[in-house]
Amino acid sequence: MVETLSAKDARRIALAAQGFGRPRPAAPGRRHLLSTIEALGVVQIDSVNVLSRSHYLPFFSRLGSYDRTLLDDLAWGKKRALAEYWAHEASLTPLWIHPQLRWRMEDAAQGVGVWKNVSAFLHSHADFIEQALAAITERGPMAASELELGAKGAGGWWGWSEGKRAMECLFWTGRLTTATRRGSFERVYDLPDRVLWAVSETPTPDRGEAHRSLLATAGKAMGVSTERDLRDYFRLGVADTRKAVAELVEETILTPVKVEGWDQPAYLWPYMPAPRRVKASALLSPFDNLIWFRERTERMFGVRVRLEIYTPAHKRTHGYYVLPFLQDEAITARVDLKADRKAGKLLVLAAHAEPDANGETANRLAGELALMASWLGLSGVEVRPTGDLALDLGSIVRSGT
Repeated sequence: MVETLSAKDARRIALAAQGFGRPRPAAPGRRHLLSTIEALGVVQIDSVNVLSRSHYLPFFSRLGSYDRTLLDDLAWGKKRALAEYWAHEASLTPLWIHPQLRWRMEDAAQGVGVWKNVSAFLHSHADFIEQALAAITERGPMAASELELGAKGAGGWWGWSEGKRAMECLFWTGRLTTATRRGSFERVYDLPDRVLWAVSETPTPDRGEAHRSLLATAGKAMGVSTERDLRDYFRLGVADTRKAVAELVEETILTPVKVEGWDQPAYLWPYMPAPRRVKASALLSPFDNLIWFRERTERMFGVRVRLEIYTPAHKRTHGYYVLPFLQDEAITARVDLKADRKAGKLLVLAAHAEPDANGETANRLAGELALMASWLGLSGVEVRPTGDLALDLGSIVRSGT
C-alpha cells in the first residue's frame, strides 16, 4: 500500500531536507557552505543587486551571518568546489554535477528545443566563433567586453554585442566556462580544462543516467515532491522525467506516497524522516530553492508568491524585491527590502503579514532583519510605513527590542 503523509509532515520533511530546523553554526565556514550546497544540489544566480545578489542569500537563510568571500572562493577561486552553468536557471552547483549537465550542452550545440537560436548563431558565425575561442585560448581568461571582435551591442538578445553572444553560446555549449566574476558581476570566460580541471576527465554519463542522477539529487533536496516539482528543480523535460522517476522508484531510490491535500502523486526520499517540529527564522530570497517553484510553494505553505520585479510599480502588491519570512513551519510575512549602501541602512520599503502570522512574527522578523543588516555591513534597519505589518515592525525596530 502507498503510505499517506499528512500535509504537516510533508512540510516538515521538505523544510528539513532544505536545511531548515537545525541550529545555525556560531561561525559558518567553508565546510558549512559546502554541506549546504551539497544538500541543495544547485543555487540560482541572479544579477539583481538591490539587496544582495541572490546566490548569497540561501546560505544566509540557513547558516546566518557568514563571510561572503568564502562563497566567492568556492565558486570562482583557484581551489573552487563549485561550477557555474544553466542548471535550474543560471546556477552554481557542486563540481560533480557539471558532467551530469553535458547532455544539455550537447542540446545547445545541436539547437534542440529552447537552444535553437544558439545553434543558429554558432552556424551563421562559425568563423567569428572560432576567432573568439582562439583569442581566449591564446590570451587566457577574458570578458566579452575585452573581445575586440564583431559589432557592438545593438538590440536583439538583450542588446548583447556579437562578442557577448559568441561567448555565451560557447558557454552554453560547454566549450567555455566561467573563470571568475568581476565586481560588476561581469563574467570572465576561460576553457573548461583550465578551470574545471577536477572534473574535466570525468566520463560523460548517458542522458538517462544523467537524468536519474539529477532527479535523485532533486528528490533528496526536496524530501517529498511531485513529478512536476522534480522536473522543475533542474528544468528537465516531461518524457525524460517520467521515465527516470519510474526507474528511481523501481530502484527504491524514491518511494511513492500520497500527501493529504495534494492532488498529485508524490515521491518521498526514504532516508528523510519527518521531524516532530521545525524551528526556524529565515528571510527567503525570491529565488530560494524552497520557494522558486510557485506551484509547490502555494501547495506547501498556502501562500502565493509572485515575483514583481517586472511588474509596473503601480501594479505591485508587495513591492519590488520581496522576501518571504519563514517562521518555523509557515510563511508569516513578506518584506520589500533594499540595501541603502550610501546611508548604511537596510530599508524595509513595505511589510505585509500573511494569514499564519502570530504575536511573535514582528519580533522574530525584526531580529532577522537586524542580523541581515549586520551581515551586509549596514548600520541598522529602517522601516517605511507601508503594509499592514509596518507599524508593529517599525516600533520594535526603533525600540531595539
